Amino acid sequence: MTRILAIMAHPDDAEFTCGGTFAKWIKEGKEVLYIVCTSGDKGTKDPEITPHRLAEIREKEQRSAAQLLGVKSVTFLRHKDGELKVDMAFRAEIAMLIRRYQPDIIFTHDAWRPYQLHPDHRAVGLTVTDAIVAARDRLYMPGLVTMGLEAHTPREIYLWSSGEPDHYEDITETIEVKLKALSRHRSQLSRFPQWRKRIRDWAAATGKEKGLKFAEAFKRIIL
Repeated sequence: MTRILAIMAHPDDAEFTCGGTFAKWIKEGKEVLYIVCTSGDKGTKDPEITPHRLAEIREKEQRSAAQLLGVKSVTFLRHKDGELKVDMAFRAEIAMLIRRYQPDIIFTHDAWRPYQLHPDHRAVGLTVTDAIVAARDRLYMPGLVTMGLEAHTPREIYLWSSGEPDHYEDITETIEVKLKALSRHRSQLSRFPQWRKRIRDWAAATGKEKGLKFAEAFKRIIL
């Protein structure tokens, strides 16, 4: 069975960018797991809500959305939203998880997208790609081998929201599932008026270049 590990900065990142692809691939028999690096505890304009309460809400929403798609597991690392850093500790944490889950394919943010504003998206994208190197070479973290975490190399990386996509997935048959999964992120949707239309228009524009009704696009790296 093909195992996919999606590593994201915040709850909802995967549904917005890969929801249709994951619904399609899970239906085909692939296994998808999520790692969410923060709980999105700053993602609100509500002046009354606390970061702790928002994190609780967003974790619940993410679990619900993942369950709808058929995602096998969701792991929250619970770093502070907006404060992720590209450092050795974060790299080691992600590399350890890659060795633990041994994915065939990894999905994450494209840190090289021009004008990528969110610091967490940049930090996760860079850290994950660095961690893939640390996970594949035994001498990077030899102590992990004594814990049974052998070196592991995924076959492919898919970067979402890429400025230079070269792989397109037809999500015509799963766009409704994507929209249903996104609807579980209720705390976030008030910031996106007519969000269903916007997602459909985005998927239609992405697919148009390849003659597809609806699509999601990625930068694909073969290792």
